[in-house]
Amino acid sequence: MHCLLCNSDSPDLCWEKTDPHHGKKAYWKCPHCSLVFLDVVCRLKEKDEKARYDLHENDPADSGYRNFINKLLDPLREKLKPGFRGLDFGCGPGPALGKMLEGAGMTVEVYDPFYFPDKKPLETSYDFITCTEVVEHFYSPRNEFLLLNRLLKPDGSHLAVMTEMLDDETDFGKWWYQSEPTHVCFYERKTFLWIAEWLGWQTEFPHKNVVLYFKGEETICDSL
Repeated sequence: MHCLLCNSDSPDLCWEKTDPHHGKKAYWKCPHCSLVFLDVVCRLKEKDEKARYDLHENDPADSGYRNFINKLLDPLREKLKPGFRGLDFGCGPGPALGKMLEGAGMTVEVYDPFYFPDKKPLETSYDFITCTEVVEHFYSPRNEFLLLNRLLKPDGSHLAVMTEMLDDETDFGKWWYQSEPTHVCFYERKTFLWIAEWLGWQTEFPHKNVVLYFKGEETICDSL
């Protein structure tokens, strides 16, 4: 078993359960980058994964959703200027976040492997990228973060990530976030700091479930 993020060959089996609807599940934790991930043989079939996503409702007119997403948008907007071009990566069936940013004067492209699968937006680079409630769904987080790094402009750009983070007080077995069957990767702050060191990004944590990255010059150390 290799870590899906750092390629370490020493992840430890950290938790197992039998889900009444989805069968046996096994989770591994990497001692190097602290990623926790679902064993690849326990993942949902693609049709079942999409059926779960079809239930999502992200309405920009909903005040509850706006309050939730503003935990990411407020600190990100402070770093952006009108006219900046961004990508809502993994936007889901209703790209509400992009519409909110467009209302602030940005230009936003969208990409989602299920709902907006056209890969043309992945052929250019951006001033900023948003990943809201997305990274926990990554089947290949190493490849996905390398892709995000390629999509970010090298001369000063931002990646904004929102996901629930593990900490020392989390009881993984009772944690609601792991009970969602489409969630396959779980991150600690240490994991996001490892990513920053690996890709040469600067890091901020403006909220307990938000990380903002800043990319300057290219400094990837692929041996990490």
